[in-house]
Order: sequence, then C-alpha cells, then structure tokens
Amino acid sequence: MSLHPTLQPYADAWTHSIDAISELVSPLVEGEWNRRTPCPGWSVRDVISHVIGLECEMLGDPRPIHTLPRDLYHVTNEQQRYMEMQVDVRRHHTAPEMTSELEYTVIRRNRQLRNESREPGAKIRGLYGRETALEDLMRNRAFDVWVHEQDLRTALGRPGNLDSPGAHIARDVLLEALPKIVAKDAGAPRSSAIVFDVHGPIEFLRTIRVDINGRGTLESSPALGPAAAFALDWETYFRLACGRVTPEAVADRIKAEGDPGLTGAILRHFAVTP
Repeated sequence: MSLHPTLQPYADAWTHSIDAISELVSPLVEGEWNRRTPCPGWSVRDVISHVIGLECEMLGDPRPIHTLPRDLYHVTNEQQRYMEMQVDVRRHHTAPEMTSELEYTVIRRNRQLRNESREPGAKIRGLYGRETALEDLMRNRAFDVWVHEQDLRTALGRPGNLDSPGAHIARDVLLEALPKIVAKDAGAPRSSAIVFDVHGPIEFLRTIRVDINGRGTLESSPALGPAAAFALDWETYFRLACGRVTPEAVADRIKAEGDPGLTGAILRHFAVTP
C-alpha cells in the first residue's frame, strides 16, 4: 500500500468497522431494516444510508438532488439537513438494494485507500464542501463508522467491538472535546480540576484542569481534591458523548462526586455529536 504511515491506523479502524457493519446487515430481512437505532430519528436503513452517502462523498460522487420532507422532527439545523439528504433519498430502498450498494461502495473505498498516496496534511474537499486535511477526514470516518456500528449493534441486539481499533480512535476524538465541555460549556470554576475515571473494555483516567483564565487542558495525571469526579463505564461514556442516551437515562451507571450544580452542568453538555 502507498498509504502514509500516519493514516494507516485510521484506514485499519475504518476497515474493521465497515466490515463489521456489512456482516451485521447482510443477513437482515426486510422488516429488520426498519428497527430504531439509538441515533435520533434513524432506523437501521437510515444509518446504512448515511454511511453509504458519506463514503460516496469521500469518493467524490456528486450529492443527490433531493427535497427533504418538512415533517422530519429530528432535522432542526443546516448540518442535520446536509446529513439527512443522503438518508432520505434511500428511505424506500429494499434490503437487497441497500446491501448491494453498501458492498459496491466499500469495494470502491477500499480501492481508493489502496491507491491513496497523498500526505496527511493534503487539503481535499470534505463534508459541507469545506477543504479539510486528509488525516482529519480519515480520522472522522473511522470515528463515524465505529459509532454507527455500535448504533446497529444496539438496534439488532448484537453487542461487540467495544475495544476495537475504532473504539480507541473514538476515545481519543471524544477526549479532545472534554476541555471545552468542562471549562467553557459547563463553566467549571477557574483553577479547578475535574476527574473522569472510565472502566470497562477501554479504561482511562483523565483530568481536565481549568486555569486562571478559564481554559481547560486534558491531562493523564490524577488530581488531588478535584472540584468534581465522575466514574462510569466506557459504553456509558461514549453513548453519552455521542448523544445516544440522556444523563437521566443512565444515572444509575454514573457515580458523580462534587458540587451537584457543576456535575449536572457537565453531564448536560456532554454530548459531542448530535
């Protein structure tokens, strides 16, 4: 392969998750494609449509010309409208149409990755028509397909891959968002520390330190006397961070210590993705 070594982990994680997705949906009968997933407003078919659509955009395919219905309650902003276009255009596709398009798209993307020789920093056209670094795009695709693999596993009752290569990339992506969540969105006190102790298939202990100027930084060292501390399992962590569950729905799986106003604010702002 000509792929740059920096990009290889993202390609490997994407391949692992996309193969798992294909394996999950290939035996489904028509009715199972309509099962609800934890992704707000989306069925199994919708999740697969989204995956197909964004991989087609990575291939440079033109976006569909399509008018969205006005009654999609889960579509409330332009970002969601952008994402919904690839989904709604496939809402009436049959199970064989879905699986064959997924298979064909994955074949094309695998070929593209085998021939990818650009540098990680190369700017290419990404989502929303923005120019984005190739590394960022590949990282986002690895993250996105792993999260949607988990959506499908939940909908189909097929848990697994909570510690796969994609899971480790998801951990890093979600942790990058923590300083802003804690310091800016939740308004943690200046000169304070917030600790997150996550256990399960993926384990980590991280501290968000808020400096005198109110800026948050992510550290791997523990903090003595933190303003707040959270202990929870990895599955609960990523489902919260990906907006798949509300803090109230998983309150029994979260141990929160510290000022209730602060812990409540952090959990309210915890979702990184819609």
